[in-house]
Amino acid sequence: MKDPAGSLTVDELAARAGVTVRTIRFYSTRGLLPPPEIGPRRVGRYGPEHLSRLALIEELQHQGMTLAAIERYLRQLPPDLSPEDLALHRALVASWAPDVEEETTRGALERRAGRELTEDDVDRLEAMNVLTRTDDPDVFRVDPVILHLGVRLLEVPVTLETLLAARAVVLDHSRQAARELSRLFKEEVWDPYRRQEDDPEQVETMRELSAHMQPMVVQALVTAFQRSMREELRASFPDEG
Repeated sequence: MKDPAGSLTVDELAARAGVTVRTIRFYSTRGLLPPPEIGPRRVGRYGPEHLSRLALIEELQHQGMTLAAIERYLRQLPPDLSPEDLALHRALVASWAPDVEEETTRGALERRAGRELTEDDVDRLEAMNVLTRTDDPDVFRVDPVILHLGVRLLEVPVTLETLLAARAVVLDHSRQAARELSRLFKEEVWDPYRRQEDDPEQVETMRELSAHMQPMVVQALVTAFQRSMREELRASFPDEG
């Protein structure tokens, strides 16, 4: 199925990204967005990489980064990153942010999706933990961190049953990994520290480690999972390279 985000006008891109056209023009002049492809009648066409980059910029802003800091961050990224790679960067940036839900309307969701949403679409987004229903059928609580990804996944031909099964697998293994990592941290780091808690240097070391532990662990898990998925896909589909 053709990705509907593969050929967007600037107005359509703004609607899908949840920003204004003026914001897109501004980001483009600052070099935060790559230039569009120029189509017939000299109309610029935007694709998934622009949507993913806008989502990453939004997340960096949520983390409190200034525009200058965002520019420096994006300059350090390889220029040929795919939309999927950019989505991984956004996931890592968001991984240590506090859980936040936002209230949004069906109309706003449909502008992000670029089309009307059926009840099956809403069921799929709910199965992916992107949203939860409220008493008002046209108002939802959404997770802004994964909203962009969830909307894109609506175009993937995967059944609701498959999504629910995948969610169960991820939750089960994530909880098991968190349990084992917590046990290791307690036995190998926390307990020895408690025996030396009168040492000021040890106290400071523990504080620094605690502050950096979650993003480091998340990055390690995402990297390991990404490599494992590539190996599994190569083994399952050897002719695909």
